[in-house]
Amino acid sequence: QVQLVESGGGLVQPGRSLRLSCASSGRSFSSYTMGWFRQAPGKVRDFVAAIIWSGGRTYYADSVKGRFTISRDNAKNTVYLQMNNLNAEDTAVYYCAARYSTAVATMMRGSDYGDWGQGTQVTVSS
Repeated sequence: QVQLVESGGGLVQPGRSLRLSCASSGRSFSSYTMGWFRQAPGKVRDFVAAIIWSGGRTYYADSVKGRFTISRDNAKNTVYLQMNNLNAEDTAVYYCAARYSTAVATMMRGSDYGDWGQGTQVTVSS
């Protein structure tokens, strides 16, 4: 199993930005996909973004495309989620997850991810 720890959440005003971090245990992630998901109260867990570790190919949900950017730091085994132009609909608990797969067709399926962080709260409010 992979140990994942998220950080960087908090309260932010609409239109502002936040950057989330996900630190992982020391190991090779060459065959892994790292993803971000979010869940608001009373709603289903939604896919946000993912990155295939080897090569850095990225994928985004339509709701965040153009506003959010996922990236990685190979030396630190850390994945980031830069969130710009935040709005109230982005309010949720954000989770980092890892899967031992590079399959694109199932990239957005939370059930494919075997390891999850504890989550970090993002609240967008004026």
